[in-house]
This record gives sequence, C-alpha cells and structure tokens, in this order.
Amino acid sequence: MTEAAPMKAADLFDLTGEVALVTGASSGLGARFARVLAANGATVALVARRKERLEALAQEIIAGGGKAIALGADVGDEAQMKAAFDAVEAALGEVTILVNNAGIARASTMIKGDVQGWRETMEINVEAVRANAVEVAQRMVKAGKGGSIINLASILSFGVGRSNGAYSVSKAAVMQLTKVLGFEFARYGIRANALAPGYFSTEMNSDWLAGGGSDMQKHIPMRRFGREGELDGALLLLAAPRAGSYITGVTYAVDGGHTLQIAGV
Repeated sequence: MTEAAPMKAADLFDLTGEVALVTGASSGLGARFARVLAANGATVALVARRKERLEALAQEIIAGGGKAIALGADVGDEAQMKAAFDAVEAALGEVTILVNNAGIARASTMIKGDVQGWRETMEINVEAVRANAVEVAQRMVKAGKGGSIINLASILSFGVGRSNGAYSVSKAAVMQLTKVLGFEFARYGIRANALAPGYFSTEMNSDWLAGGGSDMQKHIPMRRFGREGELDGALLLLAAPRAGSYITGVTYAVDGGHTLQIAGV
C-alpha cells in the first residue's frame, strides 16, 4: 500500500469549483461565512430578505477577486427557497455547499406561554433548516454529486440559558437533525455537520453583550467572547471536500471552552 503524500493546507481547504449557498448572509456570521468561502475559491450565492445588503456584499466579494450573486428570499418560505436554488443552478451550477445560517433569537420563557414566538422560532431555526437541507440533498443526488451541509447550532444546543427557552430547544433540535441528516445522506456522498458557536458579537446581540451580557465572560474558561475570524477554520474544515471528507453528523463547538462549564451558559 502506497502512503499518500501529505497535503498542504492551501490544497486541503481549496474550494475552487464549489458553489456555496449561504442563508442569512446579509449581516453577522452569515456575511463572514460568505466572505471566507469566497476567499478560498468558492462561488457564493448570498440569500436573505434584505437584498440591498446582499448586493453590496456581492460587489465587495467581486471587487476582491471572488465570485458571488445576491438572491432575495425569505428562508421561511419554501417556495421562495426553491426558486432561489433554481436561480443558483441556472446562473452558477449545482449547489455543493449549503450553509444553513439564518435563524432568530427571541427572549422567551415557557411560563409566559408565548405560542406565537415558539412557532416562529421553530419555523425558522428548525423547519427551514430541514427543508433547505432536504432540498439541496435531493438536487445533489439528482446531479450525481456529493457535497456539504453546514447547519448553525449553538452552545445552547448543549444546555439551557436564561430567557432562551424556545431558542435552546430549537438549537438542540438542529444538533439532532444534523445527526439524522449525516446518517441518512452519507451513502450519497453528502456530509452534514453543524457549527455551535459560543458568544460572538453580531448585529443581533452586540448591544446585549456590551451591556449585561458582559458578566457572562466569567463563565467562559478563556474569559472572553469569540473574535471575528475564529469560526473560519471550523467552517472551512466542514466545507472543504478534502479536509472534511470523512466527517459527518457531528456538531463542533467553537466557544472558548464555554460548554465545559455548561451550567454557566
């Protein structure tokens, strides 16, 4: 048996020829994910409701030498998402990387009985993730191609936070859904994994982290929140067809060790 030659990092994480669709790409982690994938060779389809922001990001990526298109769509509307996948295929070819990043986080407690908030959270954070994953997997199988599905979980997939009841349940569901998808899709050459970020400052939570949320740092072994770029490596590991070729059904926590002290979440 001939030993395979060691690969260089640039080759391991090269995404040349890959077509990535990123939901929730108009801001925060989604925008960062799109930039990282494009910087490493992928052609990126940006999907969110705020199309004007997507168009600005697409132009930024193109100006930097990358390839990107902007598609306005509501991730919670299955018909709109099917149309988005159709548009990507027509313009760029089959999607080989799906980043299910879009999600919502609303303060909630079970005792208040906020049924509408519960349903909206489950619709976007779980059902839309499932629908997009199934849609892209069916298209991959039809095209005879494998690929990578990356779902966004959370450290609250592993524990419960204050006033985060619906969100915690939804992200635990994403982690279990990722296991099911990894198990069922593996035979088709499709990998499904999840990222579980700790606390990173984004448009959604920056005010809270800067205020009362800052006390949470004492519960994080590294004693700080995540910095921009600290999810890049895990994203590329799961996206790249060579680096992550034997990884499926797992959830990677990138959290400064926060889940090691989950009671402090």
